[in-house]
Amino acid sequence: MKKIIIALFATVALSACEIDRLPQGSLDSDSVIEDPDASLESLINGMYAQLKSWSDPMHRMGEYAGDNMMIRGSSTDPFYEFISYARTPNNYRLTQFWDSGYKAIAQSSNIINMIAEGENEEIDNNLGEAYYVRGMMYFYLTRAFGRPYYQNPESNLGVPIVNGTPDDVINLELPDRATVAESYQQAIDDLKKAEELLTLEGEPIYATKEAAQAMLSRIYLYMSGTYESPNTEYAQLAVEYSNKVINSGKFSLLPREQFMEYNTFVPEDNAETIFAVKRVASEFSGYDHYYGVGGMYANIGGMGWGEMYASAEYISLLNETGRNDWRPDNYNMVDARAAFIRPTYSQDSETGEYTEVFRFIKKDGEVLNYVQADISRNGNTITASEGDETYTLSAVDTDQEIYSIQYKDGKTYTGVIDNYITLNRVYPQFYITKASLEGEESHLHSPVISRLGEIYLNRAEAYAKLGNYSAALEDLNTIRERSIVDAGYDNLDATNASERIDKERQLELAYQAERSYDVFRNGKELTREYPGPHKQFENIPATDFRVVYYIPQDAINSYPGTLTQNPTQ
Repeated sequence: MKKIIIALFATVALSACEIDRLPQGSLDSDSVIEDPDASLESLINGMYAQLKSWSDPMHRMGEYAGDNMMIRGSSTDPFYEFISYARTPNNYRLTQFWDSGYKAIAQSSNIINMIAEGENEEIDNNLGEAYYVRGMMYFYLTRAFGRPYYQNPESNLGVPIVNGTPDDVINLELPDRATVAESYQQAIDDLKKAEELLTLEGEPIYATKEAAQAMLSRIYLYMSGTYESPNTEYAQLAVEYSNKVINSGKFSLLPREQFMEYNTFVPEDNAETIFAVKRVASEFSGYDHYYGVGGMYANIGGMGWGEMYASAEYISLLNETGRNDWRPDNYNMVDARAAFIRPTYSQDSETGEYTEVFRFIKKDGEVLNYVQADISRNGNTITASEGDETYTLSAVDTDQEIYSIQYKDGKTYTGVIDNYITLNRVYPQFYITKASLEGEESHLHSPVISRLGEIYLNRAEAYAKLGNYSAALEDLNTIRERSIVDAGYDNLDATNASERIDKERQLELAYQAERSYDVFRNGKELTREYPGPHKQFENIPATDFRVVYYIPQDAINSYPGTLTQNPTQ
């Protein structure tokens, strides 16, 4: 019986059978060995194709569990468990993440095991791509299903290490989950091998030496401990791998105006992108864009559900150094990253005029919600009306039209004069476009895995954990001043480094599936005190059992061996 190159599906379980012809997309080992040049292209393409289905749940698991977004209400879609932290193992999106991740591991492993190294530079480069994908998958799977690295990595469980199709698929017995430390080491070993073999130049939709170095920069940062108790060995390695990427000279930070359109560039034409999962418009038909990541964040050109919005917390961070004004007649982005937010201002159907309101967030008991009260102007006096109540606003910053209101509940709230934003249920729609509009195509989006902006922030954090605050400050301000003109920090030290660096990571890497992992890997609590249907005043510490996801139950049920579940409390 010929060995078939197939994926290790959800549980890496394989079935054996006698066959007369090969499944579509499969190749027998003899053909590959005899003519690797003719076979490798299709095998490599198949490996990259797995990243497309993997990247969707990867984004939802990383971003929805953070504090950059809110949803209009509860949902029956399994992704709501990521938002609500109501973890269950019976979640098809978790299964999709596990399945496609291990399929990519299986396909990359079979390439590695069947192709001899040293044939020629091109084949070795292909092998390097396979090592990169496998190492990246092990890292992403481990950070989702394994506890943060600073928490006993030698004993906490990571993921099963299964590198390729076993020879004996009849009497298959696969290993249980490796430890977090072993899982990270597998990822590191693969990525270092990729770094060695990837010698050819390539577009950022294919693995390159710098893509491997960028991922190693992140992995070592994840291993570098907390700000209070850093692991300086790994922090130094994070610096060294960041240096390799930055000093390669192959990437450059986009100028501010171009960066504000980052989402519209295809990755091949983006000087800042190191690696992205390439998507093309032809992969979508009809209303398929509704179901992509961007389709939940906005409705653009009639496409998308538009049910998730920028959180009040994220908007507050954007406005921290000055109000970002999205009104068409007043458009002014103080922070360039505010350009990825698009409020849905309502216009009169006949006149096209906007309605001015005073928008603020009130607290009713343990519930936060928005108020948009109509305003009237009489000279310098501005009043806001809600129902039968009328309030005179007090100026906080008249230039930015920031005011305060002494509300009927006896509390004083601060808000802004703005145009009325249409509501979905009771929430103003602050659309997010960072995962949409690639090539101006509705919700087309090639998920960014690594870009140069992250690498500077990786190095800044690693420098801070090493106590080199002057170097950390330089890197931090490189990113900050790109987005906020002349807003660089004057100093950085042990008292403020954690808060300032983490805040910049949140601003810069929002909607790239990094936020929740960034919070927990540094031992911090996640708080989401802003409007939305989630538990608004729940603090989720990094030690909470819900910080990691359950192993999909489907994987456990069909796994040929023991596959230990994560604790339930």
